[in-house]
Amino acid sequence: MKLTFCGGAKVVTGACYLLETEKSKILVDCGAFQGEKELEAKNNEPFSFNPKEIDAVLITHSHLDHIGRLPNLVEGGFNGRIFATPPTIDFVHLILEDSRKILAEKAKHVGKLSLFSKKDIDQIMGLFIPTEYHQETKISDEISFEFFEAGHILGSAVIKVILRPASPELQRGEQAQDKKSVIVFSGDLGNYPVPILRKPEVIEEADYVLIESTYGDRLHEKADEAKNIIEDVIEEAIRKNGVLMIPSFALERTQQLLFHLNELAENKCIPQIPIFIDSPLAHDITDVYKKHERYFNQEAGNLIKSGDDIFKFPGLQFTHSIKDSKKINNIPPPKVIIAGSGMSQGGRIIHHESLYLSGERNILLLITYQAKGTLGRRIMEGEKEVEILDAKIQVKAKIKNFTGYSAHADQKGLLEWLCNICKPIKKVFVVHGEEEPAGVLAQIIRDEMGLDAQVPEMGSTVELE
Repeated sequence: MKLTFCGGAKVVTGACYLLETEKSKILVDCGAFQGEKELEAKNNEPFSFNPKEIDAVLITHSHLDHIGRLPNLVEGGFNGRIFATPPTIDFVHLILEDSRKILAEKAKHVGKLSLFSKKDIDQIMGLFIPTEYHQETKISDEISFEFFEAGHILGSAVIKVILRPASPELQRGEQAQDKKSVIVFSGDLGNYPVPILRKPEVIEEADYVLIESTYGDRLHEKADEAKNIIEDVIEEAIRKNGVLMIPSFALERTQQLLFHLNELAENKCIPQIPIFIDSPLAHDITDVYKKHERYFNQEAGNLIKSGDDIFKFPGLQFTHSIKDSKKINNIPPPKVIIAGSGMSQGGRIIHHESLYLSGERNILLLITYQAKGTLGRRIMEGEKEVEILDAKIQVKAKIKNFTGYSAHADQKGLLEWLCNICKPIKKVFVVHGEEEPAGVLAQIIRDEMGLDAQVPEMGSTVELE
């Protein structure tokens, strides 16, 4: 059995892992690379394997860095099954369609053809098989898998893959069930407790573990302080008569913000001011949330049962058209603008940043991970002049960074999750993190847990027993 790290090794994006047995080949995730231009260029490179030979793809969750290269996979001839939870499937459709529009616009700008079409997305969606948590599913005689709650975004999954011997003699033997290897893919682990989502589940057994390391070298601010931070920063914007900008991912982060804003508004903790969700995608994703309320945690579920619409409160406005988005500029401050993308790499937030970053009364609140090379990362690290939409913008607004909203577990959360695996682990592969946090986490796992932990190179292959 072989495991190849096609992506997600020493980078925080592009998650993709190839698992091969004698008779089967499966992928776990097929994500797009995001960040610096050299890294994003990898999205146009051919896969290191033949897509036609892949039997199935298992999807941990619907963020673009875990599903963004599915169109490339299908274009290369893949026609197998794609397994994911029901919320993930609905989100994938929206995320791929949004990505298609953005890539089409970029292609048009440089005089190229679009990379994939609506027809391609329809073909991809036709391959999905809805799979619930705790439903062991057989892919072949050798491979089965099971999804567990990851607590990262709605429908996100930790994946337990069970490999059984292909030998007929072993399959017929009385101890065949004991002759197995268990590989656990953490996907992205959630930062519990957070609004709406449930706690990541404990996995009881694993021979091999692939654990993410986005925040493998640091601790978050307390998640339960998030609502207070939002209240404080809104009050500050009101005092300054300024504009509060919050770059936010349309999926999960925006819904978490809405949950807290709803509580603050209903309890009259903040005055009623205009709060804009300037993202058609966020609106559509919020509708998907309403469809899948049974995946919410108990607190959110109880609020809904009590009749509370947790995504609606006085002052909230969703903007759909570009015309409506431009009208936000005519609304005098104080006001709050929540828009994508979370790393300021595109989307409507960059238009607002180009207008308001130069204003000393304004505030930019960063609540998402800022990948290396992104505009958001440069602003976070203190650049005083940035280029947005081909114009030089002076950064005079107040920049605040809060990690309590992170959808990723921090170092403590990652180690606690790993410690709860009961069966002795043969090896831990630390993935899906920049080189430094991945290295720090691997060293701690070796030193404090006594486990064999390594940070694999991208494209490397290891033999599994």
